[in-house]
Amino acid sequence: MAEPRGKGRIRLANEADILQAAEQVFARAGYAGATMAEIAERAGVPKSNLHYYFGTKREIYRAVLTHILALWLAPTDSIREDNDPAIALSDYIEAKMRLTATHPDASRVFANEVLHGATEIGDILRGELRALVARKAAVIERWIADGRMALVDPRHLFFTIWAATQTYADFEAQVCAVLDVGQLDAPQIGAATRHLKTLLLRGCGLA
Repeated sequence: MAEPRGKGRIRLANEADILQAAEQVFARAGYAGATMAEIAERAGVPKSNLHYYFGTKREIYRAVLTHILALWLAPTDSIREDNDPAIALSDYIEAKMRLTATHPDASRVFANEVLHGATEIGDILRGELRALVARKAAVIERWIADGRMALVDPRHLFFTIWAATQTYADFEAQVCAVLDVGQLDAPQIGAATRHLKTLLLRGCGLA
């Protein structure tokens, strides 16, 4: 596709700024507590401009959730049949931990949505997400059938990876309290990543 020019490029940049601001507001206030005025203030735009891009709070909330899902699902590209299982799963775990470190608010918004019944993105979870996991689970099942990794339930493997990686964002305060640190820095995220890779790959019978 041709690169957007002029107003199109400006619109995309403004929407990206608004979504980032909204993500931060939703992460801290939840959907019920968030206001369009607070999102506009954090994005540095007049409230009228915010309504120009997103008509309602529900519309911007759904846009934020859709963006988060797209961000998280992209790393599954490494899970393909022609890839080495250890490399593929290692790359996936590393990617999920990078997103946890760089987009902690995204993880918290998503977790809060799911905890409240996934009322806004239930259709996406039952549609695109379920279909993607089914495709990737089929790849893992072929690896298992070929003797390339141990017998595991692929879908529950995904649940385990999601839970293990996202806990460093969703429960950062708890992790920091136990580790006696103010916040998780790059060396601590690196140590956690190495731990998860070792633990999860060994559980899959991989080096």
